Amino acid sequence: MIEEIKEKLQKSGRITIKPYVDRTVSNMGLEDYEMVVFPGTFQREPMACVEQNGRIRYLNGLDESAPEVKGMKDEKAKEAKIKEIRSIVAMLEFEKHYNTLDIEDPEFWNKVQTYKPNNTEFWSSIVLECENKTIVLDPVNKTEDLLKVLAIEAGGFPLVAKSKEDCISGLHKRKWYLDRHIETTSKKASVAKIKNKALSLLDEISDEMPRKLFYIAKLISTNSMQYKNYTLQDTIYDYLDEYINGYHHEDNIKTASQTFIDFCSKDMQELKIRSIVKDATFYKFIILKGDGLLYSSPENVMLGRNSSEVYEYLVNPLNEDVLVKLQDRVEDTWSS
Repeated sequence: MIEEIKEKLQKSGRITIKPYVDRTVSNMGLEDYEMVVFPGTFQREPMACVEQNGRIRYLNGLDESAPEVKGMKDEKAKEAKIKEIRSIVAMLEFEKHYNTLDIEDPEFWNKVQTYKPNNTEFWSSIVLECENKTIVLDPVNKTEDLLKVLAIEAGGFPLVAKSKEDCISGLHKRKWYLDRHIETTSKKASVAKIKNKALSLLDEISDEMPRKLFYIAKLISTNSMQYKNYTLQDTIYDYLDEYINGYHHEDNIKTASQTFIDFCSKDMQELKIRSIVKDATFYKFIILKGDGLLYSSPENVMLGRNSSEVYEYLVNPLNEDVLVKLQDRVEDTWSS
């Protein structure tokens, strides 16, 4: 059973905790730079626990008396789950104490030394720290990483969603999610098709509308300020080619390719204004105030709650004067 568990983990491929950036939700402007927390900072969270009838138990994924296990209606599935939990605990106990346990023993949990669900001293020491960078976990070779993966899947770290789909659906929206890098053959074929489409568009736009490529690079890059009017077209092309191939902040090729395709479908004017908004935020021409709203500086004109609302404000013909002022300031930085 232990070998089956290790094999299952190995087949999952690389397991990581990734930041989830939702550009439609304002996060103090960080969403424009593909960040979820300020640079150099992180969020720290201890493992969650619940109290029932005066007993504390940790949501560690290794509790056979947890409601999600006890409530399983399929007896065979329930029996298999309990066997899996006990096998993992037995493996961990042996590695830590050379304590050999029989998973069929009725007194199994009474003989467990460290990994009991109510061992506050141990489980309270397991903490998770998340930042803007992808965190690579190695549950096959590192016990603490295995415990973190199991706890995330059991809801023990509410900071992290169980999957990206949970973030996108909004059902369990978090700033981070657990990512298992598994792709079936059919998925790989789909990824190849979408990547080839993106690369084809890259060639087409590079030849016909190089300025559009400039704006797309600004919107995709986490360091958009590096691109100026004098930046060589080949430099922009190379960056976007690498981005599509998963070599930058988005290492999922399918997601990167689709993001690029989505930007290509937008017209030049929209791309330009969104680029202006992004860089204006960086240069503090647009600032976030204590009321949670974004304002132009120094005019102190309220623009909206997030970058999408700022864009809608600026495209309104009634606000053309504000757009012109922002555009002049930002384009000065692009020419400097």
